[in-house]
Amino acid sequence: MKREIAFAIIFFLCLPLAVRAQETNLGDFSVDKIQDVIGSPIYLHFSGQKFAVDKESLLKWLKIRPSLKINSGYHSEAENINFSPTSEPGLAIYFRFLTQSRDRFHTKISTRLSIDEENLQKYLENAQNETRVAPENAKLAFSEGKVSAFAVSKNGSEINPEKSVEKIRAELEKNPYAKDIEIETNVLKPEVSSSDVAQYGIKELIATGVSNFRGSPKNRIHNIGVGARRFNGVLIKPGDEFSFIKTLGPVDKSTGYLPELVIKVDKTIPEYGGGMCQVSTTCFRAALNAGLKITARTNHAYPVQYYAPQGTDATVYIPNPDLRFVNDTPGYILIQTHIEGTQLTFDFYGTNDGRETKLVGPTVTSRGEGGAMKTVLYQEVYGADGNLVRKSEFKSSYDSPSKYPHPGEEKITEKPSDWSSKEWKEYKKANGL
Repeated sequence: MKREIAFAIIFFLCLPLAVRAQETNLGDFSVDKIQDVIGSPIYLHFSGQKFAVDKESLLKWLKIRPSLKINSGYHSEAENINFSPTSEPGLAIYFRFLTQSRDRFHTKISTRLSIDEENLQKYLENAQNETRVAPENAKLAFSEGKVSAFAVSKNGSEINPEKSVEKIRAELEKNPYAKDIEIETNVLKPEVSSSDVAQYGIKELIATGVSNFRGSPKNRIHNIGVGARRFNGVLIKPGDEFSFIKTLGPVDKSTGYLPELVIKVDKTIPEYGGGMCQVSTTCFRAALNAGLKITARTNHAYPVQYYAPQGTDATVYIPNPDLRFVNDTPGYILIQTHIEGTQLTFDFYGTNDGRETKLVGPTVTSRGEGGAMKTVLYQEVYGADGNLVRKSEFKSSYDSPSKYPHPGEEKITEKPSDWSSKEWKEYKKANGL
């Protein structure tokens, strides 16, 4: 019996030490005091933001454990020698020992509160992803031979989990009832900074891409304008691969788009952002003309009137297909976009390295029923010495448009202020107005 009692005492005394090695003990609390701690959210503050840690989340890293103590001045409520308030082996053995001993009437049951630092760090790492504020690149413009910023860059921020664990631990050790805790963050710097404009070395226009969306319905025209503005002022580093989808960002109602026709599976249906392929096609043409290495490009399912000549189009849809190309020039490339009437233009500014680009085609290689066709286009890039550096082939295969039925489209009934009379006349003719 003495051996069992000794074992129980040793086991019980050692257990808190093991817990303390992994956790920070905040002390013993009565039930009502525990409710004061976990009954309402703790607010974590950082970089002008705050978010609530609710009870469910708190209990993932704020641990509540039973605690037994002998106090000669306390009369225990535990009279049932078969009762144990815990299933933890060491505590259960010790509790039975106490309730079977002369000290059972002096056994005080309380609650120990501690911080599980490993689980707290995991919680903060998840919160880091959910609350991260991305930095914003400066938007640049090229005018009168020089580059300037028309939209300044902004730093981003994210939670620093390791340092925040220390701040939370220190605050709760000082005051377990704290409800507002300032935590640590990391500053995220933008890739394109307003203060670094001069270093980009952008000197001249190196290529242009053009397309015309004459005859487009109202929502499509709106979406093209919204999408094109996303690329105005974008800077591409030397050696970087440009992703149209990544640069475009979310396409939905919240980002200003309207429902319009997109090609999806075996039909043409309205979705938010219909018309983005006009923007990607124009960007593709500028990249072709600049002699850049195209790493991803997909043609449309069927020939679309807006993208003539067929074979020079590039379809996109989040997350795939994407339009991607590499800036293999020695300097930065600045993209500028603008719309005049129904003509969309992508201008690429940078440093001319002497390369010359020749586009051969597109050539129709075969025709099928109902407007189906196949085309091929070659991009030949020659170095400053006149030698061929790269020859790229772009094959396109288009189905008949009749396989992709269209629902009704909303037409424009009044001439837009920035259209010429000729453009308005052509639009009305194309749409039977």
